[in-house]
Amino acid sequence: MGITLSFPVRDANAGGGDGEFGNLPEWDLSDLYAGEDAPELIADIEWLETACADFAATYEGKLADLDAAGLLECVIADEKISMVAGRVMSFAGLSYYQNTVDAERAQFMSNMQEKITVMTTPLVFFSLEINRIDDDVLASHFAENADLARYKPIFDRMRAMKPHQLSDELEKFIHDQSQVGSAAWNRLFDETIAGLMFTIDGTELNIEATLNFMTDQDRAKREAAVHELARVFGQNIKTFARVHNTLAKEKAIEDAWRKMPSAQAGRHLSNHVEPEVVEALRNAVVAAYPKLSHRYYALKAKWLGLDKMQVWDRNAPLPMESTKTVSWDDARDVVMAAYGDFDPEMAKIAEPFFTDGWIDAGVKPGKAPGAFAHPTVTNVHPYVMLNYLGKPRDVMTLAHELGHGVHQVLAAEQGELLASTPLTLAETASVFGEMLTFRKMLEGAETQEERKILLAGKVEDMINTVVRQIAFYDFECKLHAARAEGELTPEDINDLWMSVQAESLGPVFEFAEGYETFWAYIPHFVHSPFYVYAYAFGDGLVNALYAVFEEGDADFQAKYFDMLRAGGSKHHSELLAPFGLDASDPKFWDKGLSMISGMIDELEAMEA
Repeated sequence: MGITLSFPVRDANAGGGDGEFGNLPEWDLSDLYAGEDAPELIADIEWLETACADFAATYEGKLADLDAAGLLECVIADEKISMVAGRVMSFAGLSYYQNTVDAERAQFMSNMQEKITVMTTPLVFFSLEINRIDDDVLASHFAENADLARYKPIFDRMRAMKPHQLSDELEKFIHDQSQVGSAAWNRLFDETIAGLMFTIDGTELNIEATLNFMTDQDRAKREAAVHELARVFGQNIKTFARVHNTLAKEKAIEDAWRKMPSAQAGRHLSNHVEPEVVEALRNAVVAAYPKLSHRYYALKAKWLGLDKMQVWDRNAPLPMESTKTVSWDDARDVVMAAYGDFDPEMAKIAEPFFTDGWIDAGVKPGKAPGAFAHPTVTNVHPYVMLNYLGKPRDVMTLAHELGHGVHQVLAAEQGELLASTPLTLAETASVFGEMLTFRKMLEGAETQEERKILLAGKVEDMINTVVRQIAFYDFECKLHAARAEGELTPEDINDLWMSVQAESLGPVFEFAEGYETFWAYIPHFVHSPFYVYAYAFGDGLVNALYAVFEEGDADFQAKYFDMLRAGGSKHHSELLAPFGLDASDPKFWDKGLSMISGMIDELEAMEA
């Protein structure tokens, strides 16, 4: 057991904003603690120290002798420790992500991480001893005590790691060492990225504001942004290569000790998904590159009047697209209307995010890039971070992260240990929220041109979510395989990056010098190895779900809310069964991909 802070930051062109977009909300973190010196925070840390010591003294070496009622008491005590520690780290982490270059916030987060790591080290025995209990004994406990049986999914996930478990002493060492290992390299990456400055037209900008130029109407500005990003990444590429080399090697060492069959295996286990299901998804998407990304980008090149696309054209707005920005109020209204049309209950759950300080939307110096929804702990509420720049894609990012937030609110009913959803299912509500918002905007299209712009935007988002993320996954697979053979130079990593970019984007693209370094800023590769396939999994799953919804299932809303409320208490096969869907069937993925292909068909038909 150990409490770590992990915020998967979405790879989106989510920028930030100021007064020109309206009154952008900021977080009110007082629902967690009033401040770093809050008496409640100090009391919780003192309680944790005592509770962890008492837990170890009471249960270490004794789990196998507990009856069902005693094991239930033990699990409830562990759950309370997780909740209090999670609350402390959520507060420290959210404060830090608001301003990652603030030395005091960075110090506070580091101190809290160290304190909690030290406190929870004695608890490492818990999962190790659970995994030494005989299957028959546990089955008997579950049959005897329904309250304990509710936690069976947690035991199943712990016991999935049984073949990869090390000695108690080694597990404690890995737990302690993490604060100067992967956690430290993660911080170095975050602080380096947040501190990078780029000069565009004589103005110094952070990475978010610079990436925002990639969707500018002016092609010269897009090109300038790519060259400037490449220049700065190039200056720092040795640091980024060192981060990736070290983390990949550290992972390989631990995987070898744990006898993991592959670099990806740990992620699949934590996602509670079978490797063959992920492989079926990956193969289906790669096989579909020609009819998806290759075909769409050839169409986009025609719209842009180009024979060849450059990387700065990939996310370019269409020539007929309006340059008008979307105010925060308008963004909120369209997302809330889409949620409310699906079910008023969804809008009701989403409302406090806007009214109670649960969203931090604006761009600020030092603020972490991208966007995320962090669930904190089940007795508080989630917080959503955006970097809002008023673009239509930012509206979709709001819909996406708010979907996560709604999911997290509903799943909180499961309690601290069962609320967390495996990554493969964690993207379900977010991508579904995007789809609802897209359909709402499409319904409101008044002209064929407006419909075309919306369809093209959605296709691009889906390509970014499915094709781009599977290309990212392939890059990570290649990176970890290559690192297993020895140290990688920045040029080695650049070559791996370019191999997946050319394959996924297609023959219409040319790649400017410097683009080979653009792997450097993707946070998922650092924070959450092999996380990225979850986006493609979620998109394919939602496309299949949405097809069921459109077919008119009268009980769809009730089944959908039940699925979200389940949190991490059920396997993906159980959650999809009520909808007549099965992710282990290769045709399942083809069904999702055909929705994207169908939209491209409609766009091509508009050109005829």
